[in-house]
Amino acid sequence: MSHRSPILEEVESSYKKTKAPQFNVGDVVRVQTRIKEGDKERTQAFQGTVVAKKGQGLSETFVVYRTAYGSGMDRVFLLHSPRIAEIEVIRSGKVRRAKLYYLRDKSGKKGKLEEKFKVAEEAAAEAAPDA
Repeated sequence: MSHRSPILEEVESSYKKTKAPQFNVGDVVRVQTRIKEGDKERTQAFQGTVVAKKGQGLSETFVVYRTAYGSGMDRVFLLHSPRIAEIEVIRSGKVRRAKLYYLRDKSGKKGKLEEKFKVAEEAAAEAAPDA
């Protein structure tokens, strides 16, 4: 295991996003990216399933996969990039592995993931009286 320099950690911390949401592999996310066209700037959304996460610190990346118009596409995003305006978690998926590259070959219902219901489970636990 490599130990990181405290100086490097301090420099990286100034560039890290503070309000990046917590999301995991299997979650459906909408990533708003800033796109510059000439002198204008606009945001473009890319919504899909997080298929992989890797790296740590400033170089942390995540891969989002989606199918549109009959073809699948992957897109790799840098988590702490200034080009990313917002990351919104739409749905949490229930998965049992770290990388979901197998979803590329699936289509229709086979390509869907079961949803994780955290809020409903917590509410049910609070409502149930202790026996």
